[in-house]
Amino acid sequence: MADKGFGFGLGKMKQLAQAVQKAQQVQEDAKRLQQELEEMTIEGQAGGGMVKVTMSGNQEPRGVEISAEALNEGADVLSDLVLAAMQDAYRSSTETMRERMEALTAGLQLPGM
Repeated sequence: MADKGFGFGLGKMKQLAQAVQKAQQVQEDAKRLQQELEEMTIEGQAGGGMVKVTMSGNQEPRGVEISAEALNEGADVLSDLVLAAMQDAYRSSTETMRERMEALTAGLQLPGM
């Protein structure tokens, strides 16, 4: 006699349990990743290192270093260097976050993705 129920045979229940277990593992891994990103220091720079910006892997600003040489460039150039260093740090942070998320979700079969 076939198992009629709600369309969940024993095999389906096992698959569902495995999916729930996998989801819990991903959630734990995501929490761990969030902590790792928070603890990271990512640097961006401009002007050959005249200006350096640091931020966390979560893109929280941490610091700015401006060399004496950059100060001598004038306000407009210095503003451009700070902006470029911020953009560099942001790009690095975004790339790191993307790579880590891809590693976290590798092997998951997510609908629509």
